[in-house]
Amino acid sequence: MTDNKKSVLTKDIKEHIDNWNKRYPEEQKRSGILEALRVVQEHEGYLTEDAMVEVADYLNLPKIHVFEVATFYSMFFKKPVGKNVLDVCTNISCMLSDAEDILDHCKKKLKIDLNQTTSDGKFTLREVECLGACANAPVIQVGKKYYEDLTKEKVDSLIKELE
Repeated sequence: MTDNKKSVLTKDIKEHIDNWNKRYPEEQKRSGILEALRVVQEHEGYLTEDAMVEVADYLNLPKIHVFEVATFYSMFFKKPVGKNVLDVCTNISCMLSDAEDILDHCKKKLKIDLNQTTSDGKFTLREVECLGACANAPVIQVGKKYYEDLTKEKVDSLIKELE
């Protein structure tokens, strides 16, 4: 991080990280990376390279450890995203329940393609591998909430609700 940039690690975020990491032995402090990145992203909206470096420095870990976690998990955003990120599951159960039709409907309705954000910044559309809600396929996750047993009409209602 350059000297003229403001730190993303506020006092509250540092306290949260410290409290979270108390559950791990000192020699296993890498275990706290995921939560540290989650709370930074929740505060900032996405993870910049500077933010990831700050997390590594704060945890006194090699930067590569933090970058590995941030790039492995699809829940971490490395660029700005819309206010609502629609994660459409297209794994086998969802695929067999017409998830491709749901995904195509989302593209048409939002007028964007995968990994794009609407011009008003309200929606980002992503395809994800599995949301683990196979019994209620097809599924979309928005934030921490699942929308299940989807139809095109339910997608229309969801988008209207989130606008």
